[in-house]
Amino acid sequence: MRKEGNLFLKNNRQKDLYERAENLSTELKKHVKKADQQGSFLDETVQTLKKHKYLSIVLPEIYGGEDLSLYEWLIMQEKIAEGDAATALSVGWHNGILMELKEGKLWSEADFKWAASKAQEQKLFNRASTEKNTGSPTRGGRPETIAVRQDDGYILNGIKTFTTMAEVLDYAIVSAWIEEEEQIGWFVVDMKAEGVSVDKTWDTLGMRGTASDDLVLKDVKLSDASLVERKDQRSGPKGWLLHIPACYLGVAQAALNDAVRFAKDFQPNSLDHPISKESHIRQKIGEMEMLIRRARAYLYHVAEEWDCNPENREHLAKELAVVKVTVTNDANKVVDLAMRVAGGRGLSKELPFERYYRDVRAGLHNPPMDDLILEHLASNLLD
Repeated sequence: MRKEGNLFLKNNRQKDLYERAENLSTELKKHVKKADQQGSFLDETVQTLKKHKYLSIVLPEIYGGEDLSLYEWLIMQEKIAEGDAATALSVGWHNGILMELKEGKLWSEADFKWAASKAQEQKLFNRASTEKNTGSPTRGGRPETIAVRQDDGYILNGIKTFTTMAEVLDYAIVSAWIEEEEQIGWFVVDMKAEGVSVDKTWDTLGMRGTASDDLVLKDVKLSDASLVERKDQRSGPKGWLLHIPACYLGVAQAALNDAVRFAKDFQPNSLDHPISKESHIRQKIGEMEMLIRRARAYLYHVAEEWDCNPENREHLAKELAVVKVTVTNDANKVVDLAMRVAGGRGLSKELPFERYYRDVRAGLHNPPMDDLILEHLASNLLD
């Protein structure tokens, strides 16, 4: 997102948040290559987020935050993703949880105050819901992680996959099947508790810096107070999940920025001018810009609807889902075009294009999935 003349920055507060996100993005970018190579969420990254107080920024002011709207938060998320997409996606889960708790009243007031106090101390949270045999929680599989009632609490056993930032988390919110109740519940687990460990399994093509390793839970003892949610609690549309398309839009913008620089600077000896003068390169750059403008307009329009008309949020579920599918697919097209501008050099690890190409693919596998949304849209028309 460019600052100058940008229609999406509508007031001084938004411009200030953009500038702060720009500074944070620049700092985080220094560690991107190392995190990508190691497949780790670096301590340097954690400390940078804490220094900027980013782990509490979405909270109400009375809890030490800045009470960001969804629109304002997405401005920051997109800009951070330009510099470090893996970190933007990762911390998006943390702040998304806080935003959901702030708006959705999923937890008791006492539990929310506890979580807010920990976030104010810059502690990291994430949900751990995915398992090898159940796949994405959005598909409806029952957790194989089991919580068994014992004395004044529970014993937790199981393995969670895709636990983003697992090694640096302070608390995981773990989904489990509660045998006595025959329903799904979510438990807050202190990552330093006995029986909690991380298995370094994360070895993927893209978003390597999220370090989404396996969380292993072996006879973990939990108190009654650790059970903070149950499946039967009403859960409506989740506006905060727009942090996913915002992240991949940031990747697309970074790819466009670097493609423009490359086109202006690269001049093969077969030409007497940079490739930016070639019509086929200009067509690709123009198409990239058009796709980004279209995706951004849709994303921020829906975010504004969410903020300005809370009474209509129940009716935004389909729009939220379509935004995710539209933006992530458009972002993939943009990065593909950037690779074509760079040509064979785009495959070199000396340039960032190949990382953009790997990272942006991950967006297609974040929820909600394309096939589910297309089926829902078709059902409305055909059934």
